[in-house]
Amino acid sequence: MTKTLDQLLFAFYAKNDQLRITDLHQGIVWGTQTPQTVLDERLINRFDYDGDYGTVLNRFLMQAAIGHPLTVHGTGGQTRAFIHIRDTVRCIQIALENPPTRGDQVSVFNQVTETYRVSELAELIAKETGVKIAHLPNPRKEAVENELNVSRDRFIALGLHATTLTEACSRRFATSPTSTATAPTRRRSSRARCGIKVWRLHRTWLAETRVPQARRD
Repeated sequence: MTKTLDQLLFAFYAKNDQLRITDLHQGIVWGTQTPQTVLDERLINRFDYDGDYGTVLNRFLMQAAIGHPLTVHGTGGQTRAFIHIRDTVRCIQIALENPPTRGDQVSVFNQVTETYRVSELAELIAKETGVKIAHLPNPRKEAVENELNVSRDRFIALGLHATTLTEACSRRFATSPTSTATAPTRRRSSRARCGIKVWRLHRTWLAETRVPQARRD
């Protein structure tokens, strides 16, 4: 309801007061690093996850890191949109640099780079880590499946070079010595060891490693 109200208010003020309004339709943000935040470890972002609601990709990564089955609620037919945090920042920059003119309708950008069904996302992570998939009852009141047809053409035309999950997944797990794909059933001797493994998997898969760290004196 709040999103619907936002749309009505945007349209009203754009027409009545001729405000220049850009509306960014945000997808699920993944990753923790941008070219700026990798310059100092104090700038790293939070890594949030939840056992039931939201943050589905982060939940799968946490589960994979400790060898726990990936929990797919229901059929996993729900479609979600994703975007890397680096692309999110770039999209905001593009939107600011290309505002609508006074008197125009609200400028809408779909701030997403790709879509996945939850089941497809689980299969992607399971393929790279060797962790099994577990289907659980869905705590949400939502359709068993849904389609989400969104276009990112405006951002691409304005210079966005998207980071995709498939490319990042292949690159991170292929180069990470801590990937559970090499030993998915190995027992962990302590909670601390699990924590270290989660952190390493998180860093190798989500962090942008191609940007060099800043030199410290």
